[in-house]
Amino acid sequence: MEGNGKAQTELYRLFSRKMYGICLRYAKDTANAEDILQEGFVRVFTKIKQFEFKGSFEGWMRRIMVNTALEKFRKNDRLYPVEDLSAYESMEYTEETLSSISADELMEMIQSLPPRYRMVFNLYAIEGYTHIEIGEMMNITEGTSKSNLSRARMILQKKVAENFGTENISAEKVK
Repeated sequence: MEGNGKAQTELYRLFSRKMYGICLRYAKDTANAEDILQEGFVRVFTKIKQFEFKGSFEGWMRRIMVNTALEKFRKNDRLYPVEDLSAYESMEYTEETLSSISADELMEMIQSLPPRYRMVFNLYAIEGYTHIEIGEMMNITEGTSKSNLSRARMILQKKVAENFGTENISAEKVK
């Protein structure tokens, strides 16, 4: 497929929407997600001969998109100050609050997380990686991964409380 424009166009047409959704979870905004998507597809096209037909092709593409996002993160990794979130540790969600949040609203909240927290949250909560695996991918310790996930959850709790007027939010409800 490398160099075959028609096949590449068809592959892009078939998978770009789904892969864009993946990129959007890791990006700070739509422009960043589009950059990740473009770089990811370039890698797919250049590495297509390396696909070994073990597992699904879509899963292979997904890993390329996630790895592309990880590389962009590592290249731009900066420390961001985080406020004291201890005030939000004892809050609890109601099922009504959780069901009233749209996918787009949740995506916006995740995108607003500091980059390191967003990356750990997505890798753990959405992609299903362990803290050990995340640590290896991001060159951080397992403990740092756990801490980053905890802080990401607290930030998301705060955002839900601010946006939906929820008084009682629990860290266990935001996974």
